[in-house]
Amino acid sequence: MTSLRHFLDLSDFSAEDLQLMLDTAHALKSQRRAARRNGGEDSPLGLPLAGKKIAMVFEQPSLRTRMSFDVGIRELGGQSLMVSGSEIELGERESIADTARVMSRYVDAIMIRMLDHDQLVELAANATVPVINGLTKRSHPCQVMADIMTFEEKKGPIAGRTIAWTGDANNVLASWTHAAARFPFTFKIATPPELAPRPELIAWAKSQGADIRLTADPYEAAEGADCVITDCWVSMGDKDEGRRHNLLKPYQVNEKLLREAQSDAIVMHCLPATRGEEVTDAVMDGLQSVVFDEAENRLHAQKGILAWCFGAVA
Repeated sequence: MTSLRHFLDLSDFSAEDLQLMLDTAHALKSQRRAARRNGGEDSPLGLPLAGKKIAMVFEQPSLRTRMSFDVGIRELGGQSLMVSGSEIELGERESIADTARVMSRYVDAIMIRMLDHDQLVELAANATVPVINGLTKRSHPCQVMADIMTFEEKKGPIAGRTIAWTGDANNVLASWTHAAARFPFTFKIATPPELAPRPELIAWAKSQGADIRLTADPYEAAEGADCVITDCWVSMGDKDEGRRHNLLKPYQVNEKLLREAQSDAIVMHCLPATRGEEVTDAVMDGLQSVVFDEAENRLHAQKGILAWCFGAVA
């Protein structure tokens, strides 16, 4: 690798680079399944993380991010080191910049899950190893890479398709909006006016040529969609739980809403889900749900990202 490769936001990349990571993820997933059937085969990339040590820093609890990165790092030949934000008192005992400089002396990459996006950017600006955004309050690019990978598996290329979002304008929606500016699909967003996406996010996406359509009506957004996406109504860091529940009740993904979408539409949720709130059991466990495929694909998509960060793919 001739230059430092961070993975902070989908907006930082061209469609070609993002597709390269996804193609790598598909290849690694196929190899993994073949290896499990046949007793082991060489990875199509070898072991690009052999001898590498990756720090995984978590400011908040995690199931999917922690396990998928830990397993992915190991399967690519690397070693993971788990660190909690409280252990290092992230941004408190010393500056984020100094933390980045110190960690860069110990490890070969940093994956971090923290709320403050500006601190993530500061960490990457001062690190001398790749930094991967495992989640911030502003964006969740690894999740959306897994989502697009899942869509490709179930429905083919995402170009020209219609994706519907119903619910809160959170970090996952932001990364889907970034994706809409890189892949030519129509993105229909239904949120309460009080919880609408940041105007600067939508302005940026439209300036990039994205087909973004905003509405307050979830049924309008779902109409004709190839994929319907939702997420929890209260995310980490949100303090207005009661208000959010009242605003978001009409945005639940249920069987009635799903009838507005294409008959073969798929349903996504990044998990964890609060069943009976943003999504019903009937939809979550129904034939159109791909939520657990998404969860699995966090592993494969992130392996594609890691391989790119370490220069194993051009």
